[in-house]
Amino acid sequence: MSISRRQHWEQVYREKDVREVSWYQPRPEVSLELSRLTGCPYDAPLIDIGGGASTLVDCLLEGGYTDLSVLDIAEQALLAAQQRLGRQAEKVDWIQADITEYAPQRKYRLWHDRAVFHFLTGDAERQAYIAALRMGLQVGGHLVIGAFTPDGPSMCSGLPVRRYSAGMLNQTLGEEFELLGSREEGHRTPAGKTQEFCFYLYVYRGGAG
Repeated sequence: MSISRRQHWEQVYREKDVREVSWYQPRPEVSLELSRLTGCPYDAPLIDIGGGASTLVDCLLEGGYTDLSVLDIAEQALLAAQQRLGRQAEKVDWIQADITEYAPQRKYRLWHDRAVFHFLTGDAERQAYIAALRMGLQVGGHLVIGAFTPDGPSMCSGLPVRRYSAGMLNQTLGEEFELLGSREEGHRTPAGKTQEFCFYLYVYRGGAG
């Protein structure tokens, strides 16, 4: 399954300019707002899951953050971001991996995921993601996670997604993740469509086996 998933996303980035994909944002304001609310020090380790060609890493670098990692399944996505950043890309740890098969090598203070988790429609995939999340997030660290709302689209980029309410996401993540707040966003795609998102801010209390 991971091979076909990787091939799918590599093809997406080969066939489209990064400014044409439906999730493109010139500046991810909601992600930046919630990341700032965590109060993470500028030298704290932060990771963007599925960050690929997102401009979030650009904005975090501009904001003074110094310990950034970006993980994506698609090499083409990471290369697009590196080319855009130029020499600034040397300041970022770029990780090509399927998050459902990845064992984090360090603990992060902030784990950001704009839209990877909602593509995991199988229970085993979700549990593998959550296992990686627990392994890679510091106790007391924060999770910022975005997903389509129950009113959002049921498909994205030719793949089915799992839509979430706050209650559904709370139940899926488990009790060790405490919801601190959320922000709704009607994302306007480059094609002119509106996708209903909600971003959730959690603190990780630990304690899971």
